[in-house]
Amino acid sequence: MDKELERRGHRYVRYADDFMIFCKSRKAAERVKESITRFLTVKLKLKVNQDKSAVSRPWLRKFLGFTYFQMCGQSKIRIHAKSMKRFKDKVRELTSRKRGKSLWQVIQELNRYFRGWWNYFRLTEAKSFLKGLKIWIMRRLRSLVWKQWKNPKTRVRNLEKLGISHQDAMLCGNARKKYWHMSKIKWVAIAMPERYFIDQGLYLPGN
Repeated sequence: MDKELERRGHRYVRYADDFMIFCKSRKAAERVKESITRFLTVKLKLKVNQDKSAVSRPWLRKFLGFTYFQMCGQSKIRIHAKSMKRFKDKVRELTSRKRGKSLWQVIQELNRYFRGWWNYFRLTEAKSFLKGLKIWIMRRLRSLVWKQWKNPKTRVRNLEKLGISHQDAMLCGNARKKYWHMSKIKWVAIAMPERYFIDQGLYLPGN
């Protein structure tokens, strides 16, 4: 197929059986899609997945987890929305408060996943996404720790150990709000900032 595309003078990108062909107009793209589909099915005796095949703008499509956009006249790559969702779903799974895992165990599992994920996506333009992502990850971990501290006395004592005044620690420690709500409370966030988890070994994408 590569030789056929080169013979026709098409610009394309391919990895295994995933590929994209770039054309100058929709009309040309539709014509190429039809002819290449016929070449694959008739000449090469391969089955084409029609559900994943389409004529569209490059920045609307996903290729190997990436998508494309223009910035200052240059083509850039970024993480596709579906890849972002898959990442967040995995983090939710690993930081679930129902798993009964210690914070140390959760951090080890996150680190393995984060390193592999970031090694794959590190060439993308992802600064704005990563900034919001880190804030969200911190809240997931704080809510996990808040549940593990269990009772008000333990929460008050641990907040004080982390530098929160007795009065503010009492106010937070005795609050009856849900774990997720407490993860964004000022004094809880001050007690457990990003550095708190990094010091316990957490690796964050982009750091």
